Amino acid sequence: MTAVLLAEDDEAIAAPLSRALGREGYSVTIEHSGPAALKSALEGSHDLLILDLGLPGMDGLEVCRQVRAHRSDLAVLMLTARTDEVDFVVGLDAGADDYVGKPFRLAELMARVRALLRRSTGSEDAVVEVGGIRLEPAARRVLVNGSEIGLANKEYELLKVLIDRAGQVVSRDTILREVWGDAELRGSKTLDMHMSWLRRKIGDEGSVAERRIATVRGVGFRLNTD
Repeated sequence: MTAVLLAEDDEAIAAPLSRALGREGYSVTIEHSGPAALKSALEGSHDLLILDLGLPGMDGLEVCRQVRAHRSDLAVLMLTARTDEVDFVVGLDAGADDYVGKPFRLAELMARVRALLRRSTGSEDAVVEVGGIRLEPAARRVLVNGSEIGLANKEYELLKVLIDRAGQVVSRDTILREVWGDAELRGSKTLDMHMSWLRRKIGDEGSVAERRIATVRGVGFRLNTD
């Protein structure tokens, strides 16, 4: 059974969210403080951590950083009442795979959960190399010009969508459906922020003309094959 660790100190949020996760068939462990959440994340065998930013004892950012230092395989969905763009960037920098602002729609959050828990683990998936980027799906490993880079789950899935369609324009709606499971997120900055971080990690921050990932305004993105 898929195991979810819910780190949330507000019982008014934790209780209904735990019930919703249970209805989806997930086993749920609830922790109400940062230190307890970190201990459970490192010692348990959870598949997903839903992490409140404002936990007592240790804030969610520090929990996320420490989790990432020891468990790169654990998907992290961060919850926060602060929706400023700076907080969003800081959360991603700490290693969160996705970011949901409070108050949230339960249906949207559950869609994010389902998307995060999807894994492309088939060992028969072929290795793909385009424009100096090598994707090894069986190992969920990415190399750029021969050097391995670390990508969060969403960044990896975003790159995979683009590399699977290298040379083609991939619409924003297609990316949102395949990576986040919800094209209705088109009005949010979620995709753009993850794209910014992906570009930074693959060394794609030069001039627009030289970028591996081209932005096609009003449509989507294209991974160039040259």
